[in-house]
Amino acid sequence: MRDLVQETNLQVSDFIFPMFVVDGTRQKSEVKSMPGIYRYSVDNLLEELKEVTDLGIKAIDLFPNYPESKKDRFASESYHEDTFYLKAITAVKEKFPELVIMTDVAMDPYSSDGHDGLVENGKILNDATLEILGNMSLAQAKAGADILGPSDMMDGRVGYIRRHLDTHGFTDVSIMSYSAKYASAFYGPFRDALESAPKFGDKKTYQMNPANKREALLEAQLDFEEGADMLMVKPALSYLDIIRLLDENFDIPIAAYNVSGEYAMVKAAAQNGWLDGERAMMEVLTSIRRAGAKCILTYFAKEAAVLLNKR
Repeated sequence: MRDLVQETNLQVSDFIFPMFVVDGTRQKSEVKSMPGIYRYSVDNLLEELKEVTDLGIKAIDLFPNYPESKKDRFASESYHEDTFYLKAITAVKEKFPELVIMTDVAMDPYSSDGHDGLVENGKILNDATLEILGNMSLAQAKAGADILGPSDMMDGRVGYIRRHLDTHGFTDVSIMSYSAKYASAFYGPFRDALESAPKFGDKKTYQMNPANKREALLEAQLDFEEGADMLMVKPALSYLDIIRLLDENFDIPIAAYNVSGEYAMVKAAAQNGWLDGERAMMEVLTSIRRAGAKCILTYFAKEAAVLLNKR
């Protein structure tokens, strides 16, 4: 009877699994602050994806880890044709053509400054970053990306990228906008995974104040009008009200990013025996789905898929 009247249903097809890729071969290193999450070289990534897809996970979000030697002020490595990240996208698409590949469009993994935008005299330049992100987006689309995720949350990204893609014939490549991305303490383990923390200052000039709610509507409206196909809220767990707000006001899919710090909290507490890790995981994911998120980016994707497949 309890199952019969359940109001919210969580499915494996709701998940997008964030994964980390590094250059080289036979590489697999665990992210210390994210137990069970690894950085893979392309060969090992392809092996892992066999298990991921067998679980029924239909989408991944691929993030690159670049050494400092490959970084510069202009993130120029991001759109070099022979860079390992673009080769990884193509390799995944060739081996798993039905798998949806989402990519990250932002400067910070490639920037010697560690910021999401071009830095000039200590200031982040919004408009000057657009051309760099346009080149990056086009390169990722050519490599085989299905969904682009402009993640810096600065102004005008979605419209610029949409026009740039359309002009070059990539009208079918979707954009998931990081519309309501908050300046959060929960990103720490992710920056550990990519070694992409800012070299100075913080990201508060281009990420939202956690105290603001109505601002999320404004930011989402701008991205919606510029052509976003999906709107994202990041983080998820402390912003369930924002997920609900966007779901009630926009007739396109709302996504939520169950971020690294949220994952790490549950894992750390479970390892210490302070809570039931599996129950906490499923409760967290169900709450995000209940709030209105259709797509959930989560590091729990594999573990949750195993449990859901047993039901």
